[in-house]
Amino acid sequence: MRTAVVDRPIDVASLAAEVTSPSNGALSLFIGTVRNVNDGRAVEAIEYNAYAPMAEREMGDIAREAAEQFGTPHIVIEHRTGYVALGQASVAIAVAHPHRANAMDASRWIIEQIKGRVPIWKMEHYVDGSRQWTGQGS
Repeated sequence: MRTAVVDRPIDVASLAAEVTSPSNGALSLFIGTVRNVNDGRAVEAIEYNAYAPMAEREMGDIAREAAEQFGTPHIVIEHRTGYVALGQASVAIAVAHPHRANAMDASRWIIEQIKGRVPIWKMEHYVDGSRQWTGQGS
């Protein structure tokens, strides 16, 4: 189990490899990416800011809670900070479990917890040159 706030591109294949085990029959990957439109406005990037010590502590709590609730310690979470361009991953969650339902349910539960609990804020950069804080989360 590992969680991190990172200021570099997320290597999704490495996250998947971290949770892979012969005892697991399922691997669920959630990858949140920057999309090109939000609320009808053309977006070129999102800038993520975090209070990293608190964000990492909270993500660690979420991972431990998920491990207990869904029965697997095979969980890795990374969330980016800094300028994240269109199509790039802002958050990635890898969960492996002997059974697919638990892996998939854990991934969904984790992202919902991250969005509601982790102190990471985002500023959208729009194609027209304007910027706007749009709140917390991935």
